[in-house]
Parts: sequence; C-alpha cells; structure tokens
Amino acid sequence: MELLVASAIGILTAAGLYLVMRLRTFPVIMGISLLTYAVNVFLFASGRLKVGAPPILTDATNYTDPLPQALVLTAIVISFGMTAVVVMVALGAYLGSDDDHVDDPVDDTTKPEDAA
Repeated sequence: MELLVASAIGILTAAGLYLVMRLRTFPVIMGISLLTYAVNVFLFASGRLKVGAPPILTDATNYTDPLPQALVLTAIVISFGMTAVVVMVALGAYLGSDDDHVDDPVDDTTKPEDAA
C-alpha cells in the first residue's frame, strides 16, 4: 500500500510541475491543483496507512493519527479558495490582454544607449 501511495504522490508531483512550467494560464492552474493534491495525499499518508483503524487512540498498537486528517481538511478548504482567486486573476488578465500567456512580453522600445 505504501508503494502505491508513494507512486501516486510522485506522479501527481511530476504532472503538477510539468503543467506549472507551461506558458499558458489554464495548465498552470491545473498544475497548482495537482501539486496541492500531492501535498494533501502526502499529509494524509503521514498519519499512518492502516486499513480499518480508528482515527482515535483506543488501542496503542492499532490507530491512526487524527492530526494529519484535520490538516488535510484544512488544506482542501484553503486550496479551493486559492484556486478560485487564481482563476479570477487569470480570467481578468485574459480579458485585459486577449492572451493567456503567463510570461510578460519584452518591451523593445528602450535602446541600450538610452538606458545608460
């Protein structure tokens, strides 16, 4: 089970980093979402991967830590809000410039001799 979760975290991270490095707005937003999913799975897995174990301390040998589960719930809410903010900023940038490139255009109006 640990190998499956570790592979899922690695694949989500790799896909998220690939999408973040794109030059369009929508893939960057999707990449950030995949990275937050990878962090959420990592946080959840840090609480112990036990099937059918209660999230409270009833038996000292068989329990899962409830703190990472609470952290994941908080992270899901925060990432949802931040994704909504980023989508609105990206939509405003797209409507303002009619282009969804992430990088800024180079300004060729200044000459090297004018800068000195």
